[in-house]
Amino acid sequence: MAYGIELAQRVRDYLRNVPNVTIEEKKMFGGLAFLVNGKMCINVTGVGLMCRYDKQQARAIAKRLGYRPMIMNGKNLPGYCYVSPEGFVNPDDFSFWVELCLAFNEKAKAAKKAKSEKS
Repeated sequence: MAYGIELAQRVRDYLRNVPNVTIEEKKMFGGLAFLVNGKMCINVTGVGLMCRYDKQQARAIAKRLGYRPMIMNGKNLPGYCYVSPEGFVNPDDFSFWVELCLAFNEKAKAAKKAKSEKS
């Protein structure tokens, strides 16, 4: 799985300074996902960020530099987007995207875990 190692370190360093959260890293979606308190929060891909956010903010977020909707199997995935490097090269823009994901993470539901099979 290819992802930006330097970008992953930038996200890692940012999240280390967030109080009262548990961070886990997991290879997902063809990149490196950062789970915050057990929920997928932000992902580093080979070409930028994949963000999870409150879909009610989609209209405003779509106007940001570097934004691209996340389309999977021909369908737009509300509440997810890709952000290319020009959208987060500036430290304030980088903070915007990470904070956007953290804000949604507080109210996001964790993915259901697969039930273990009974013998």
